[in-house]
Amino acid sequence: MEFTVSFIGTGNMGGALLHAACRTIDPSRIHITDYQHEKADSQARELGCCCENSNIDAVLKGNYIFLCVKPQVMGSVLEEIALTLKDCLDRGEKKVIVSIAAGIQIAYLKEKLAACGENLPVIRVMPNTPAAIGKGMLAIAAGPEVEEEAVRDVMKILSDAGRVERLAENLMDQFTVVSGCSPAFVYMFIEALADGGVMTGLPRSQAMTYAAQTVLGAAAMVLETGKHPGELKDAVCSPAGSTIAGVAKLEEMGFRSAAIEAVKAGYEKNVELGKVK
Repeated sequence: MEFTVSFIGTGNMGGALLHAACRTIDPSRIHITDYQHEKADSQARELGCCCENSNIDAVLKGNYIFLCVKPQVMGSVLEEIALTLKDCLDRGEKKVIVSIAAGIQIAYLKEKLAACGENLPVIRVMPNTPAAIGKGMLAIAAGPEVEEEAVRDVMKILSDAGRVERLAENLMDQFTVVSGCSPAFVYMFIEALADGGVMTGLPRSQAMTYAAQTVLGAAAMVLETGKHPGELKDAVCSPAGSTIAGVAKLEEMGFRSAAIEAVKAGYEKNVELGKVK
């Protein structure tokens, strides 16, 4: 029997995963809802999926229920759907909860859905915004009660969003920063490279294209060659050349230290977000 999917929340990240899911499975099997009903209705018409009137309806319609809401409102959404979810399970219906909320642990989700029993299958997924164009990096962590078939289904649903890998839940906060937050850091780097290009005489549009394509290519070199970034960096740095001069200036200005501190700050914030009530 083909499974169905529901998305509760279709904002930036939820919307990106929704688009990917609609490229992977039949959109008619996907049901969505959002507190901005008009927005969800517009997305449904664009993608060919089904817009539901409430979170309750979304729970009723989906086997895999993606919770794509902010950590601050997760508690209220869980309380809203708990009894309906329990009724569905009592009738023997297959229901798997999939959360993409940063910092929210499986234990918290199960606590809020305690009425559904200890064996409620709960999965955490952490995506990043490049998933919107199929270039994302996603991590998936599953509770011990989750069957492998369910994990495979979720990975299939998300497969067109980018690279999807299993990860222990105790590493999800770290992953969230390195992959979920860092696109913002990379965008700042690309912008800064382009600004430097403009300062040296390049037209803005060309500088931006050159910077972005270079970052894309450098990232592909790391992934496709398997070489350490330091080794790849050294290969570009000719003795007494312009590249090593630029590297020295980055070191002088604390480039690597700033990146490390950004990751640490993001991690600490993720831990804080996870302390919801």
